[in-house]
Amino acid sequence: MSMLAKTLVVVGGENLIDSIEDTSGTAPDGFFHNLGGSPYNVAVALGRQGVLTHYITPISTDDFGQRLAAHLEAQGVVTAGPRLDAPTSRAIVTLNAGVPQYRFLREGTAERMITAPMLRAAFPKDGGHFHLGSLALAGGPDAAIWEEAFVTAAQAGICTSLDPNVRASLIDDPDAYRARITRLLGHATVVKLSDEDLEWLYPDLSQDAAIARLRSQSKAALVALTKGPDGAEAWTAHHHIHHANPVFGGLVDTIGAGDTFMASIIAGLAAGGRLSQEGLGGLSQGELNALLRRGIFAACLNCTREGCDPPSAAELAQALSDGRI
Repeated sequence: MSMLAKTLVVVGGENLIDSIEDTSGTAPDGFFHNLGGSPYNVAVALGRQGVLTHYITPISTDDFGQRLAAHLEAQGVVTAGPRLDAPTSRAIVTLNAGVPQYRFLREGTAERMITAPMLRAAFPKDGGHFHLGSLALAGGPDAAIWEEAFVTAAQAGICTSLDPNVRASLIDDPDAYRARITRLLGHATVVKLSDEDLEWLYPDLSQDAAIARLRSQSKAALVALTKGPDGAEAWTAHHHIHHANPVFGGLVDTIGAGDTFMASIIAGLAAGGRLSQEGLGGLSQGELNALLRRGIFAACLNCTREGCDPPSAAELAQALSDGRI
C-alpha cells in the first residue's frame, strides 16, 4: 500500500462493537456485530486511503477486541495502544429509515482505561497530526485525560483535528461537556462536525449564528460542516464553500459516513502537503472545493454499504474521476 504522504497521523478515542439491528431476520440474536467507534472508523478509513496511522487507544483482549485489533492491522494501521484484559465497549444500534440510533455499554471497558503516562508512551515521537473526538470526550476521568493529551499535542506544534460527534445519551452534564468542547476548539487546527452536532452545541442559535459563534471560539484554520442529504460546507479564514452530494442510488445506511468524511479530509490535506497550520492557511478556494468534494464522495460511497465500510484510495479516486458514485 503506497502512502499519500509522510505525515504520521495519530488517532485517539473509542473502539467498540456496533451491534446493529437485523431488519432481514437472518442474524441468530437479532443483531449484526460490526466493528466501530468514531475515531476507530477514522483510523480504518485513513489506513485504506494509504495514510500512515497509529491508533493509541487501548483495545480489549476479548474476542471482540481481537477482531478490532486485527481489522486495524489489516488496513495498515499500527495498534500503538496497549491490550487490556477488560471487556470491549458496545453500541446497540437500531435503524430508523437507515439512520442509526445508539445505546452505549461502556462502563469498565478497555477503551476507557487510559492514563496520561499510557497515552504519552503510545504517542509516536514523529506523530505529525492528532485526531480526537466522539465518546472519548463525553465525560468521566478519561475525558479529562484525552483533553489534556489534545492540548499538549497542540501546544507542541502538532496539527490537530476535532470531531465532537455528539452522543447526547451519554452526556450527563451538558454544560460541562459544552465547556470542554469550547476549550478544545481553541486548540484544534481542523474542526469537523455535523449539523446535528452544531444544533446540540448551540441550541439557541440559528445555523449561521452557531457557525459564527463556533468559529469565533476556535483557532481552527479549517471548519467543515456535514449536512446529510444537503452536502457539506467548509470555511477557512479567506474562503467559504458549499458542495452538494453527488446523485447516487442504493443508500444502505449512514453509519460511519461522518467518520469517512473526516478521514478523507485529513488524507486529502496530507496528500497535498497541507496538513499543518501553515499549509492550511494557504489553501486556495479551488483546493478547498476539491477537498470538500473528496470528503463528500467518500462519505457517499460508504453509505452504499452496510455499516462503516470506507472506500479504498483507488475506489475513491475512480469515483472522483467519474464524477459519480
